[in-house]
Amino acid sequence: MMEKTDVLVIGGSAAGVVAAATGKFFHPDKDVLMVRKEKTAMIPCGIPYIFSTVGSTEKNIFPPAMAEKAGVRIKYDEVLSINKDEKTAVTADGTNIRYEKLIIATGSLPKKPRSLPGVDLEGVFTIPKNKEYLDSIQQYLKDKKKVIVVGGGFIGVEVSDELNKAGLEVTLVEILPNILNLAFDKELAVRAEELLKERGIKVVTGTGVKEMIGQGQKVTGVQLTNGTSLDTDAVILSVGYAPNTSLAKEAGLKLNDCGFIVVDEYMRTPTPDIMAVGDCAEKRDYITRKTTGVMLASTACAEGRIAGMNLYKLSALKTFSGTIAIYSTALDNHGFGTAGLTEAQAIAEGFDVVSGTFEAPDRHPGCLPGMHNQLVKLIVAKDSGVVIGGEVIGGSSTGELTNILGFIIQNKMNLNAVLTAQIGTQPMLTASPAVYPLTKAAENAMKKIMNL
Repeated sequence: MMEKTDVLVIGGSAAGVVAAATGKFFHPDKDVLMVRKEKTAMIPCGIPYIFSTVGSTEKNIFPPAMAEKAGVRIKYDEVLSINKDEKTAVTADGTNIRYEKLIIATGSLPKKPRSLPGVDLEGVFTIPKNKEYLDSIQQYLKDKKKVIVVGGGFIGVEVSDELNKAGLEVTLVEILPNILNLAFDKELAVRAEELLKERGIKVVTGTGVKEMIGQGQKVTGVQLTNGTSLDTDAVILSVGYAPNTSLAKEAGLKLNDCGFIVVDEYMRTPTPDIMAVGDCAEKRDYITRKTTGVMLASTACAEGRIAGMNLYKLSALKTFSGTIAIYSTALDNHGFGTAGLTEAQAIAEGFDVVSGTFEAPDRHPGCLPGMHNQLVKLIVAKDSGVVIGGEVIGGSSTGELTNILGFIIQNKMNLNAVLTAQIGTQPMLTASPAVYPLTKAAENAMKKIMNL
């Protein structure tokens, strides 16, 4: 069976949906077909919350409505192969789809270290974006008491917190010196660690997992590299994700050394008329220009929009110039956010930097209900005063303030620009204009540069 389309999008999660909808919006005369394997795709960032706050996968569905309302056709099937020379793709039901333009948005898959003894024991799980698999985890944990989470990145921390809220005894194991070690400088990371401990989670850092211990076919414990053995009813591995690029590789598309599909700033692959977006596509750090393995739904959506806009006509103003790595998370009513480079990363890369930190109530006066202390740290290039990184700890406003840091970094704003920026403040919503943490952190950094 043969089918034709102008634009074929393979993959229907965040990147694929946004790419398809944007492509149809900017090119309304073109037929856009999106092929997605799952009828019920997960909202990626909401997955940890199915274990308690949201309660089930049914309440964390990424609906295809955005693409459908834009006029995108959707085929629920799996693409098995791509012929880049003939510009065709074959699906599992035998359909041969001929396209003009192709966007690959096949996402990523959780890493499961094959060399780790016992990794295939019953009760050892990863965190994929697959509804049925996630349902099986919840079902398995229903009558369990103890769980070990391996990996103290954002997903590992969020899953640990949610399982703790669900009433399980949780131990979080992280091989690095601190949880969230790659996203925050130590003085901020330890605050998240202390908060988790206060909430009843056991945190073990500075050691890895040597092997999974089993009885019969079920996992019953974990042996750490420091010699400690921990009993458990289940293990959840949160040790990162790998790009899902087997389809692209088999089609002969160029991959980089880390297995990502090579793309330029317009999201084009070296193969004419084929683009790639989202977790499967190559990333470069916005500051260092080095390739990076950062995978974020927000980044994927930005790439999807850029690909959709540049399908048929390139715009020099519509490019993806590198990922700023903007992350945020919440533990209870505490927010943690980061954008760009940490101070430790900047120094390791060879940047001459100063940092500025300031902490103040996010209400004024501080006795107003809902007040939360807000800490802002800026990492600044000493020679130019340009902000290359920032970190935030605060309350519910942390996410949006982290996004502002992203805007500052992307627009290469220097300390003068931040210090003279006009802000709007309101007692119940923001810190005082006199001690606004973002401005005062910039002032603190400026003093260091001026040696005051």
